[in-house]
Amino acid sequence: MATITRPKLKIRDLTLRDGQQSLFATRMSQATIDRLLPYYEDAHFHIMEVWGGAVPDSVMRYLDESPWNRLRTISKAMDSKGQHPKSLLSALSRGRNLFGYVPYPDSVLEGFYKEAVDNGLNVMRIFDALNDIDNVRESIRLINSLGGIADGAVCYTVDPKPENTSDSNGFISRLKNMLGLAPKAEKIFTDAYFVEKAKAMEALGAKIITLKDMAGLVTPSRAASIISALKREVRVPVDFHTHCTPGYGLASSLMAIINGVDILDTNIWWFGGGSAAPAIELIYIFCQRMGVEVEANMEAVGRIRKELLSARKELADFDLNRDNMPVDFDPLNDTLPAEIAACFDSAIQFAMSGDEEGLLDMCHRIEAYFHFPKPNELVKTAEVPGGMYSNMVAQLRQLKSEDLLEDAMRLIPMVRRDAGLIPLVTPTSQIVGSQAVLVALDRKNGKPDYSTTSNQFISLVKGEYGHTPVPIDPAFREKITGSPIETPYDVSSYRKPENPILENGAKLASNSEEYLLLELLPNVANGFLRKRRSEEAAEQAAVATPVVEETVTVEPITGPTLVAPMGGKVIAVNVKDGQAVKKGDLLLTYEAMKMENDVEAEADAVVKRVLVNVGEVVGTDAPLVEFMD
Repeated sequence: MATITRPKLKIRDLTLRDGQQSLFATRMSQATIDRLLPYYEDAHFHIMEVWGGAVPDSVMRYLDESPWNRLRTISKAMDSKGQHPKSLLSALSRGRNLFGYVPYPDSVLEGFYKEAVDNGLNVMRIFDALNDIDNVRESIRLINSLGGIADGAVCYTVDPKPENTSDSNGFISRLKNMLGLAPKAEKIFTDAYFVEKAKAMEALGAKIITLKDMAGLVTPSRAASIISALKREVRVPVDFHTHCTPGYGLASSLMAIINGVDILDTNIWWFGGGSAAPAIELIYIFCQRMGVEVEANMEAVGRIRKELLSARKELADFDLNRDNMPVDFDPLNDTLPAEIAACFDSAIQFAMSGDEEGLLDMCHRIEAYFHFPKPNELVKTAEVPGGMYSNMVAQLRQLKSEDLLEDAMRLIPMVRRDAGLIPLVTPTSQIVGSQAVLVALDRKNGKPDYSTTSNQFISLVKGEYGHTPVPIDPAFREKITGSPIETPYDVSSYRKPENPILENGAKLASNSEEYLLLELLPNVANGFLRKRRSEEAAEQAAVATPVVEETVTVEPITGPTLVAPMGGKVIAVNVKDGQAVKKGDLLLTYEAMKMENDVEAEADAVVKRVLVNVGEVVGTDAPLVEFMD
């Protein structure tokens, strides 16, 4: 049995944030988390990731819960503000995009970071979706100044596959011309690229460096080369974050351990594998067989595991694998069959000898034995993160547009290349995913590609999200934005959202933390806060007002209509009945897959009536506006 000499392996548990986001579309309720926390107190994970990412948005949007309450509750249970916290608590920040989907000014970043640290956050993992160092600079400075630990994350991505380079926009020839590359120098995302980004973050003050592989595309050989290079080149601890979606995650994590990674991101059994990070139980078995000590209380992990099974069953509506869950296994008390134990030992030998094919084969056999999901070939080909995939499935299922999934997935590489070869991680994954769906709809309706574009895709191509790894073709930028000139985000144009006085005399946001939610996610927070104020007013009312039901007669549609190019939720209506509009006028805005999409008049006309209301959810091809004949 092979052994290696190295320090203890520290664990960052992702179960309560990234695990449930990747597998169950971030639908874990506060009640479930409250039930799990007592079991976490003795686990002694180095770090627990519990907040940030999609959590602030999703808990308001889907669960009608306060993200601040979630952080405070977990912080209190883990004593994160004490001198000896049971585990450090971490959150994921998208740098300039914070926990949202657009760039925010420094004032919003500072407000959120201060409130987060005050409420018990210890570590802020900071990344930029474009790997633009300028977009993480202020976040690293602020977290350090507020007493937190800045964790700088470099987003892993890959160069286009040769078979995907012959698109109508002539990507590769354009790429060579813009960068002045010789024919043999086509690779952009080399080991040196990631090391350079890591060193830049360390120079800015990052106290941890993470290789963030959100799509699970780091192969075992790349894990070995990049992790070993990071260990040589940076002085701070190195963390490896990956997913199992395309089938590399377990093998690449083993390779990272062998090559000296300090911290490994894992989930607990029922929330591991598939589109999430590897299960800590499998990592523990590998480490035991190599003589590596895992810094976690595995007995406590076992108690969490038992409680997580019922938590997963509660999330069945969002579980893509609910009919084929892993078999139960306790690495402390259950015995591995001889043939599976041999697979663990062979995987270690293959890893140490650099035999990637043999290593992957053994890891896939191990995962198959425990009934973890098989490698997702569609995701592997499209090169997308697991969270992006599960979000697309959940959103399209909700909108009854599942038939578009495969077409949209196949279009993702093209959209990504056209947008400057960007990594796919929130918010760019949502932007590219949403745009791929819109292109699929354009093709389905016989329209040219990019006939329909989201507001965020326009902003991305314009340059408002930062510098893309590869410059965008000026002709494509002009096609999408109307100008070939790159235009960065202008912080001076930011306008603070209003905090209106409601009918009952209360302000919409009753305190600073609620106002921060309005700044971050104005549309979602608006509905969430209005409901809070309405509940408070109802509690204060001495006598309930009886509800009188009205009978509404629906007039049939007889005139020409404008239909929804993609299902979503109406968030703004800009016209009214009887109004004359010209071609190109903005009629309404709806939200789909967390992206805002404008619907414009296709010709000069007079609005007969608007058929939808703000807040209404509409399906694909649903009539939105009826015009006069």
